[in-house]
Amino acid sequence: MREFWLGLISGVLLTAVTGWYVVVGRKTQPVREAQTAVGTALHRAVDTVEARLEAFELRGKDIKEDLERTGQVIRYAVRAAGAAVQDATSDARITAAIKAKLVADRELSAWDVHVSTTDGVVTLSGRVATHEQVGRAMLVALETAGVREVRSTIQVKP
Repeated sequence: MREFWLGLISGVLLTAVTGWYVVVGRKTQPVREAQTAVGTALHRAVDTVEARLEAFELRGKDIKEDLERTGQVIRYAVRAAGAAVQDATSDARITAAIKAKLVADRELSAWDVHVSTTDGVVTLSGRVATHEQVGRAMLVALETAGVREVRSTIQVKP
C-alpha cells in the first residue's frame, strides 16, 4: 500500500512539473536562449555535413551520375604520406567502425548497407531508398580512420 501512495505522489509531482514547464518554463529567457543555441548548432552541423558531401562529390546527383555511367561509385580518402600498411585486423576494425557509424546514423540503415574491407579498401553494397543515402554511407566510410578508398555498388531502390 505504501508503494501505491509513493507512486501516486510521484506521478502527481511529475505531472505538475511537466505542466509548469509547458505553461511557464518554456517561456523563460534562459530556456529560449538554450533553444536558440541548440537550433543554431543543429543548423551548423547540417551545413558541415552538406559541405563534406559536396567536397567528396557525394551529393545525390553525383552518385546518380556515377551509377548510371559505371554501375559503382568510387572515392579516395585523403591521407598523409607514409600511411601504415593495412593488415587483416585493421580491416576488421575498419569494417566494425563503419557498421557502428551506420547504426548510429538516423538516415541510414545498417541492415541495408553491407560493408567489407580489404587492405583499407572499403566496399559498400546493398540497397537504399535515395542517391543521397549512398553519398551519406560513402561519407561515413571515407571519414573512418584507416580507409584508403571506398567503392560502392549500393543500389537505389525506393
